Amino acid sequence: MPEHLTDRGPRVPAERLVADLVPPPRFDAVRFETYRPDPAQPSQADAVDALRAFAASIEAGDSRRRWFRRRPDDGAGGIYLDGGYGVGKTHLLASLWQVAPAPKLFATFVELTHLIGALGFANAVEELGRFRLVCVDEFELDDPGDTVLVSTLLSRLREQGVRLAATSNTLPDRLGEGRFAAEDFLREIQSLASRFSVHRIDGDDYRHRGLPAAPPPYDDDAVTAFANGRAGISLDHFVDLTRHLAGVHPSRYGALVDGLEAVALTDVRTVHDQVVALRLVVLADRLYDRDLPVVASGVPLDQVFAPELLQGGYRKKYLRALSRLTALAREGSSRVG
Repeated sequence: MPEHLTDRGPRVPAERLVADLVPPPRFDAVRFETYRPDPAQPSQADAVDALRAFAASIEAGDSRRRWFRRRPDDGAGGIYLDGGYGVGKTHLLASLWQVAPAPKLFATFVELTHLIGALGFANAVEELGRFRLVCVDEFELDDPGDTVLVSTLLSRLREQGVRLAATSNTLPDRLGEGRFAAEDFLREIQSLASRFSVHRIDGDDYRHRGLPAAPPPYDDDAVTAFANGRAGISLDHFVDLTRHLAGVHPSRYGALVDGLEAVALTDVRTVHDQVVALRLVVLADRLYDRDLPVVASGVPLDQVFAPELLQGGYRKKYLRALSRLTALAREGSSRVG
């Protein structure tokens, strides 16, 4: 019998929180050399050159830091990769992490906020202050409080000489646009933006160049047979899973799918509720990070978010999730075949 994600309640001990913050399995082996810039998009090759130089500056600045522990390194304290989904920002950020000198940390935005909550702000500053480089993937602004919290944390780290690197789908001085416009938070955003040199990466989504749209869904019997016929595959009803996600902190969604080889879902439906949709975005990211194929019945996975959601302030997040889910659905289809 297949296991069910709805039966899992992962708990991550506090002592593992920092140790586990490394690039996810999909990006274990990436390097600058494995990135394939599109010749039609020179900004992609330019970004690689900028990141190589940034990594070299961390190494060069380390000797100064040993003598002046409280003095920030010279030059830009951070580098920021902006671009659409599927242009390879996570690939490049993980490549930077791979070549940078240790100690170093790689976290998604939600993992970083959870770390602060678990350790406390002062302890998080002390713990992360020992790193030479902190990488933050997919910088998000889902919650204004988190914006202030992470902005303040990164400011404190920069004061200690920690180098910063981040990715997002929006330029740093426009983060939060269309979501909230309180002047206090805009000031926080602008202050954070000043700490990064910005590098725009243009291009199309590499996951779908010349490929068809999401494969058609299977029927419930086919999905169930797929899950029953192999070990390491979870099987859940879509509605049951979305309800279960409400009781699991998003930072634990990775642990939720640990040990699996694929995910099977029955009766996938179009989601209209934004809270539910945002949880699915995080789950999609963790499934993609771990290269877990998805086999599903119901609506096609590229229709899981309602049209009105795709027109709102979180549009880029939903499009990124659809891009990743579509790629995982193709992988799932090849497994069934």
